[in-house]
Amino acid sequence: MHRTRIALACAAWLIVGAVQAEAITPQGNVSWQGKVASMSAQADGGFMLHAPAGDRAIPAQKLTVHTASPLFDGLFAMAQDDLSHDAVSAIKDGAYDHGQEIPCVCYATGEKWPYVWTRDLSYSIDLALWRIDADRARNSLRFKLSDVREPSVPQGLYVMQDTGSGGSWPISTDRVVWFLGARHLLDDKAFADDTWTALKDTLAQDRLYIFDSALGLYRGETSFLDWREQTYPAWTEKDVRFIGESFALSTNVLHYQALQLAAQMAEQRHDAGAADYRAQAQALKQAINTRFWRADRGMYMSYIGAGAMPVDSYDLLAIALAVTSGVADTTRAKQTLANYPAWSAGSPVIWPERKDQPVYHNRAIWPFVSAYSLRAARTVNDAPRIAHEMESLLRGAALASSNMENYELVSQAVHVDEGKLSGPVVNSPRQLWSVAGYLDMVVNGVFGVGDDGSIDPKLPASWLAPLFGQQARITLDLGDQRITLLRPAKVDGDLLVAQSQHREGSETVVQLKAIHSGAKPLRTDAPLFGPDMPDAPTAADTPSGWQVSFSGKGVLYLDGRRVGAIDGSLTVPKGMTRQCFQLTRVGDGGLESLPSLPTCKGEEVRVAGHGPWTWTPASSGRFAVSFDYANDHGPINTGVTAAVRMLDVSCDGAAPQRVPVVMPHSVGMQRSTTATFMAQGGTACRFRLDQGFNMSDLRHNAHYTGEQGGAGGPVNDASVEAMLVSPAPQGSSAP
Repeated sequence: MHRTRIALACAAWLIVGAVQAEAITPQGNVSWQGKVASMSAQADGGFMLHAPAGDRAIPAQKLTVHTASPLFDGLFAMAQDDLSHDAVSAIKDGAYDHGQEIPCVCYATGEKWPYVWTRDLSYSIDLALWRIDADRARNSLRFKLSDVREPSVPQGLYVMQDTGSGGSWPISTDRVVWFLGARHLLDDKAFADDTWTALKDTLAQDRLYIFDSALGLYRGETSFLDWREQTYPAWTEKDVRFIGESFALSTNVLHYQALQLAAQMAEQRHDAGAADYRAQAQALKQAINTRFWRADRGMYMSYIGAGAMPVDSYDLLAIALAVTSGVADTTRAKQTLANYPAWSAGSPVIWPERKDQPVYHNRAIWPFVSAYSLRAARTVNDAPRIAHEMESLLRGAALASSNMENYELVSQAVHVDEGKLSGPVVNSPRQLWSVAGYLDMVVNGVFGVGDDGSIDPKLPASWLAPLFGQQARITLDLGDQRITLLRPAKVDGDLLVAQSQHREGSETVVQLKAIHSGAKPLRTDAPLFGPDMPDAPTAADTPSGWQVSFSGKGVLYLDGRRVGAIDGSLTVPKGMTRQCFQLTRVGDGGLESLPSLPTCKGEEVRVAGHGPWTWTPASSGRFAVSFDYANDHGPINTGVTAAVRMLDVSCDGAAPQRVPVVMPHSVGMQRSTTATFMAQGGTACRFRLDQGFNMSDLRHNAHYTGEQGGAGGPVNDASVEAMLVSPAPQGSSAP
């Protein structure tokens, strides 16, 4: 069954350009792979959706859209109806308060996720929910702020990183997405003051623990893509150190946006830190463009490894955020969107796909990501992608009778049966960010309502007939604001934009005109799957150096830097430092696989014991230090008890150096993240691991009953057996 579907998928990929389905038929129906959905308007202002799973009655809603398509109008009402079920007075999750309800006038995440999660909520509010119910949005965001319950660590108000890989932050580090939602709600002074406090404290903490001054980037996992086996090398399933030492495009763009907000809020408060925040944001923007841009692909990479090792992997949310945030200039923004592949059913959230993983983030469409892709496409007038994302969002909601969490990439089905590869593995109706994405598609995508109330429609010409029919106008009514789009006199182009607009009371009337966007067609020639990841290389000691062997064609990396192509074997001169080799396999179009496990050669000093430790280098230079440890305070895939330490290095005659070290949840004895320090030859250095900070220190996590570090009190602990020191590779991070 699996092989058959893959064969069909590959065949479909080759003909995607010829299989573009019309979003809405002239009769107002949607038809897709033998499935049909239609909508009937009811006399009371409600609708009846006729879908494959049966009929769904949709009550009349406060916000309305009036077009020639009952389906389009009714699905806007359905999104609001879905949202009404996510607007709750209490939330619950099995890992909090033993699954009992927690009072909260909040937005729950979805039917199968009846809790408030930082990233889901924040993206949802940023997309649309700040417009719908500002008070509920603020209350939901406040639920994800916490002060500190552990008196021995620095106090403050912090955004919570939810449970995650290796025991959460600082392996998962995208909690700053909170500010993406909060920025829309600062007209409330008390909330603005809380936001300012949390912004200063959270940014300062992230700067201390996850910022790499050598690369100018923030470490940690990709935002949203937090099921590591789906997107990171398979060996991270049992060891997340690679993730903790890597850098994600999405997470860095979110930090850039948080720094921008900090600069703005500081300026408004006449705070002296404004210039510093502005400088940090500008430097981060430059570092992102230097490190993540892959010229041979014409795209931004999803993540890079330690030492800026390039990884031939891409994700649509990160690319969209880079475009909409202004991190990408116009040229790169157009190029990265044009080069990201499209599937006939929609845009995959990652590319390339993984052959050995079930459908979830892998081989999947996520509506909220499609909504951000739509925003990015609007930014650069990419008419084909605007139309593509609109079609995918509408078709998915109509055929599934709800705004689902995700869909399988080829069929846009809510589930496909492929044995162990079946999926989506989890798929919740009325998923909050999918609801928000659909609302944003209508409000911002079609009618062009900006965050500041400005009107800038960018409607693909292919949507003219379905939405206008024979009508002269279509209208969106937001209660206190009404937007009317007038049909263009003629259509000579692929994108409808504003020719003129005027106000009539609370109504903005926009006359549309057609332009030629000049955008490239959707990319349909990319291979679906990436090459299989190779095993760790072998490296033999020879008189001329390390002979690295590989049974295939690939690329060899040394300490994260590309050495070159390898076909059979490649000899690398021995260096003065410990050398770590990794391989990628090369497939169609030169596409590289995910990197193999490293094979490391060369000496390192092992100083046994639990610490403190003393060591004297024979020569001067920069050194790398890590620790053999075990952290059994939670499973590898969740929890809040990643052990975080601040390593104090005191060498005779030099100022102390303090660098963070992370010991995430482990499977037995593992290696911590690596820190670097400077030392003079012949000078004794003393090493001490001081207590750091983790998410279990937050007062809110007293509600956490799923694992350690919750109701029983903070846990920031690991069993350390030895310290390991070696000369640092060239280009390694500074403390």
